[in-house]
Amino acid sequence: MLKVVKVRLYPTPQQQQLLEQSFGNCRWLWNYSLNLINQTYQQTGKGLSGYDVKKLIPQLKKEHEWLTRTYSQCLQQVCLNLGVAFKNFFEKRASYPRFKSKHGKPSIQYPQNVKVADSHLTIPKIGDCRATIHRKIEGKIKTVTISKNGSSQYFAAILFDDGKDWPHSSTDGKAIGIDLGLNHFAVTSDGSKFDNPRILSKHERNLKLKQQQLSRKQKGSNNRNKARKRVARVHRKITNCRGDFLHKLSRRIVNENQVIVVENLNIKGMMQNPCLAKSIHQVGWGMFCTMLKYKAEAEGKVYQEVDRFFPSSKTCHVCRQQVSSLPLDVRSWTCEHCQTTHDRDVNAAINLRDEGLRILTRQSPQVEPLPCGGSPRCGKWRGKPAHGAGSSGTGDKAYCPDVRRGRGGRKKSTIPLSVG
Repeated sequence: MLKVVKVRLYPTPQQQQLLEQSFGNCRWLWNYSLNLINQTYQQTGKGLSGYDVKKLIPQLKKEHEWLTRTYSQCLQQVCLNLGVAFKNFFEKRASYPRFKSKHGKPSIQYPQNVKVADSHLTIPKIGDCRATIHRKIEGKIKTVTISKNGSSQYFAAILFDDGKDWPHSSTDGKAIGIDLGLNHFAVTSDGSKFDNPRILSKHERNLKLKQQQLSRKQKGSNNRNKARKRVARVHRKITNCRGDFLHKLSRRIVNENQVIVVENLNIKGMMQNPCLAKSIHQVGWGMFCTMLKYKAEAEGKVYQEVDRFFPSSKTCHVCRQQVSSLPLDVRSWTCEHCQTTHDRDVNAAINLRDEGLRILTRQSPQVEPLPCGGSPRCGKWRGKPAHGAGSSGTGDKAYCPDVRRGRGGRKKSTIPLSVG
């Protein structure tokens, strides 16, 4: 099983200079190779692979002696990574590769020959670099990626194989549904509510002052560089606080539950709302779901996503009656059929849990009419899951409404509910 441990490095001034040279050489080789591929395609109509560019490194070292100061396998890895970038582009998984800037986040990759000790890393052509090894690294080291952030801190991401197999996932155990929001960061199906820490709002005034100081500095001056680092330190503080909160909450949820169900949110589309874009940006939903997923998979637990169009908030989890509309300012509502008062977020989390369990079991519910004698067309039917599994009352397939394009290009649902 592959694992990654990211450790902090504390290089000496001489080692920092060597690392900076390696960063610059790898960046130059990437830009040179990308430009060569573009020119070759324009002239011949055919591109170059990463291996074709890799063969040019010995000749480039003769022309540019300063390339020899960088470990040879780091340069080779740059060409291979460029080939992977083009492959991802042609398979429509990523955009076209771009030139790297001097002011970006630099990094170099060592595919082998890096040794890890108790308090330092032995890096080729760099030497023994002091590091804080906070986790045991047991197994075969695959790659080591050294990077530098905006506040001049160095890190090493160590990818290693511990030799263990992935645990077998099972759904036997406690299941939980999680409804993500802004007022409360997460609301679970068992009624727990976790407040939104609003990390950016707490440091917003400090960040504003530091950015104003940066804008007054002359471009290219040392004072501007110092002011830039002060802004980067504030951003680093915000990132660390958010990451600490998300890691602790995701670890707690994974430890206490066997099946975790969340909603597949269109975060990029939700960011188009100018009134909520800033709040959605600082809350970190995508990062939280990613943490839940890989932590659950590492422990043999199940992570399940429900379709974003599933009406979790507007459906009564008791009788499956669905209301026509439910504005965002309505935080609680009463079902007209069963007279049950629902908390909007808790009801959504329960419906997400039931829908996730129904998707996992893939068993059709046994449908029975309500006492009022409703018909399936009006939606006043409820289903009992087989063998105690949860059900959303949407049939064997996941909920997905039939949609059509409106004149303004916005998707509008033509029917309130579809069973697929």
